Amino acid sequence: MITEIREAMLLNTLVFETLGEPQKEREFKIKALKKWGFDLILGKKDGESTYFMAKEGKKSGQKYEEEGVSYEVQEVLKELPKNKKIFAHIEMIEGRAHLCVDLREGEENIEILRLPAGEILLAFLKKHKFVKVIEALRNLGSAASLVKHHGEEGKPLPFEELPPVPRRFLRDAKKIEKEMGFGRIALAYFGQNKEGKARYWMGWMVPTIALFDEHITQKIDKTLVELA
Repeated sequence: MITEIREAMLLNTLVFETLGEPQKEREFKIKALKKWGFDLILGKKDGESTYFMAKEGKKSGQKYEEEGVSYEVQEVLKELPKNKKIFAHIEMIEGRAHLCVDLREGEENIEILRLPAGEILLAFLKKHKFVKVIEALRNLGSAASLVKHHGEEGKPLPFEELPPVPRRFLRDAKKIEKEMGFGRIALAYFGQNKEGKARYWMGWMVPTIALFDEHITQKIDKTLVELA
């Protein structure tokens, strides 16, 4: 049987959704690759001239092998080749989210990276000190799940009884959802304990690919700070 507290949570948790599919793909600048710890390379892959991404530190003329594929670095690019753009999306492979990055010009599309998204994302979040996002991150699919809670559960307060802090959090979270085009924020705010500390449960679903955008992730991190 459902407990009284669980029933109160079910009936009174506040939910704000920006419905639709998580973002299919997102365009990035070449400087974003550097922020993830990678460079865009012009070189040879198994003897064929092409573009690919490699972890920072590779030098022109360097040859190396990864997972049975041989690579030769001809040039570490500082700018995108003319008329080409970078797009990235998330693909699910046997239950794991993978970051897939493409270099595109018109109908021509070159896949330049395909790696587990979690490893790259965590390194990116740590590098830029997005501590609150790291603490809240629970799992990754095409959407990522962020969870934060504090104190004992109880009956959630209705929206009109919320104090300024959780109201501000919801306002800012909804703005970010609108910018991303997808999201689901759920907040059960139980008031304060005897020490005056907030008691709450928060769950936030965001597009995983959006977390690779420093501008978006910085906003999410600052918004999570609002919930002490």
